[in-house]
Amino acid sequence: MRFNHVTLDISDLERSKAFYSALGLVQIVEEAPRYARFVFPEGDATLSVEVTPADAETSSSRATLFFECDALDEKVAELRTRGLVFEMEPTDMFYLWREAWLRDPDGHAIRLYRAGENRLNPPWRLPESVVG
Repeated sequence: MRFNHVTLDISDLERSKAFYSALGLVQIVEEAPRYARFVFPEGDATLSVEVTPADAETSSSRATLFFECDALDEKVAELRTRGLVFEMEPTDMFYLWREAWLRDPDGHAIRLYRAGENRLNPPWRLPESVVG
């Protein structure tokens, strides 16, 4: 099994397209006025956004999207020049990742991070599952 994509419920297609384009994703599909799909600049994972009708039943739960960046501090500085606002500057976390936090226009949490070897093999990983 391989991860393909996530679709986020949104309220405004144009606003979300502008945000995710500014974040560096490349739009590959448009079904205006309800849907767009983006590919990440590295790899083949995609992210979709879909307008949820105001009268649709929606879940109150929210997703947190994690985007890995090898040069996190430089990426955050670049994104700030594109007008993106961060809730938390790049910070070393207790779980050995360096993260910066922001939100998309619909309030979905986004964490840009750098974890290196600790992403798959943290010191507390189960011994029988170490990836080589």
